[in-house]
Amino acid sequence: MKELVTEIARALVDIPEQVSVREVEGEQVTVLELRVAPSDLGKVIGKQGRTARSIRTLLGAAGMKLNRRFTLEILE
Repeated sequence: MKELVTEIARALVDIPEQVSVREVEGEQVTVLELRVAPSDLGKVIGKQGRTARSIRTLLGAAGMKLNRRFTLEILE
């Protein structure tokens, strides 16, 4: 899942070298923390959060297949 979010984010941003994803395991939910360059933050979030919502939808669908819940946090 970490690789999926990394590849999607790298495709969206202007500075792909600064994309980093950290995985925080919980009992029921795995949190994926996405960090990008400050200038690329808007590209990852999208207009009215549509891009971020789409990435979260993909995580939910892939998580169903793995019987695991994933959440995405976009950090500054």
